[in-house]
Amino acid sequence: MKNKEEIKKKIENIEKAMVAPDFWFDKNRAQEMIRELQDLKDKLEGVGKYDKEGAVLSVLAGAGGDDAEDFARMLYGMYEKFVQKKGWTMSVLHKNENDRGGYRNITAEISGKNVYGTLKNESGVHRLVRLSPFNAKSQRHTSFALIEVVPKIEKPSDTELRDDDVKFEFARSSGPGGQNVNKRETAVRAVHIPTNISVHVEEERTQERNRQKALEILAGKLYHKIEEDRKREIAGLSISKTTQIEWGSQIRSYVLHPYKMVKDHRTNVEIRDTEAVLEDGELDEFIEAEREL
Repeated sequence: MKNKEEIKKKIENIEKAMVAPDFWFDKNRAQEMIRELQDLKDKLEGVGKYDKEGAVLSVLAGAGGDDAEDFARMLYGMYEKFVQKKGWTMSVLHKNENDRGGYRNITAEISGKNVYGTLKNESGVHRLVRLSPFNAKSQRHTSFALIEVVPKIEKPSDTELRDDDVKFEFARSSGPGGQNVNKRETAVRAVHIPTNISVHVEEERTQERNRQKALEILAGKLYHKIEEDRKREIAGLSISKTTQIEWGSQIRSYVLHPYKMVKDHRTNVEIRDTEAVLEDGELDEFIEAEREL
């Protein structure tokens, strides 16, 4: 990555070129340079390439059975409320729901300004402690769920995702859209062969639109993995192949019994009003504290 002096020099050169009389003679080149200038300024301020764009949010239930799948539902609802308050929009791309209303996994696209930059640090394992509503004895139960936030990348060709490295599988869609949609194989599963990262999309009406959306999400997942591996390398840590959705790896705990508290283990921010967090999507305090680390 370029150091700050190199970035400043490049910014200076572009700004000099912009005041030249012939700058707008080639409009395409001029617009490209303006975009590059903004990217360089963002880098100087510590903003990542896709921070200002949308994001794709996935919630995956971990250890805990029905409780974990219900926790995944609760987390999805929490982010849904947060998205509404921000004035963003959210649409489901794929979901695997159990017969109790919980989610084994659910993936949604979030559109708006600064979505990825705001939510990217929510990625990680989340832990719930409560009296289980699925246990006849109402015993205390611990559940886990994984949150994954990746950038929304509309041009996968701009990333390190190569066509030759992607395998597609097609199946009948189980989502909404009517009988005509379900009769054809519109659902798409895309697999990045080198890393085995996979994406499933079925909510679009055509196979081609699902295929394109799967590529966009796959590009975001690959970008996210590369960034995380780079951070771990800088910190002198070994590159993790998978995230274990279990005890000891959580970034945040939601305790509803024997006391009430939501605690972020990275920043030590604690909020006693658990309803405000889980039911109303009050996440700003956690997000702001994480940004300051």
